[in-house]
Amino acid sequence: MPPVWSAPVRFVECDQQGVVFNAHYLVWADEAVNAWWEQRGVPWTDLTGRGIEYYVVASALEWRSSARWGETVEVDAELEKLGRTSLTLRFGIRVGARSCCVVRTTYVCTADGASTPWPDDVRERLSGS
Repeated sequence: MPPVWSAPVRFVECDQQGVVFNAHYLVWADEAVNAWWEQRGVPWTDLTGRGIEYYVVASALEWRSSARWGETVEVDAELEKLGRTSLTLRFGIRVGARSCCVVRTTYVCTADGASTPWPDDVRERLSGS
């Protein structure tokens, strides 16, 4: 399956050695999450139109190797856990076949600022992925 998101590493994302600064891996995961939802037929506008939003409650990063200026990073995303009100996605960030970083992010579903269960139709779309 193709990556959900990819982009060339920009000079501004790197330190003086040409290595990507660690915070950018979270930015790339954040870019990929919207594409992941879209691929499952649940666009952001559909959720917000129903008064639903999701927020990050935790992220963890595991580095494997450095992405560098001039390379193209690709982000794969998969559902690791679907809970009643939250879900955890695993983002594999790589350059070609070389793994650079794994980001695990947990999101909570909210309505009116309070945690709420995922709607049944959303849960069905996610369970089928």
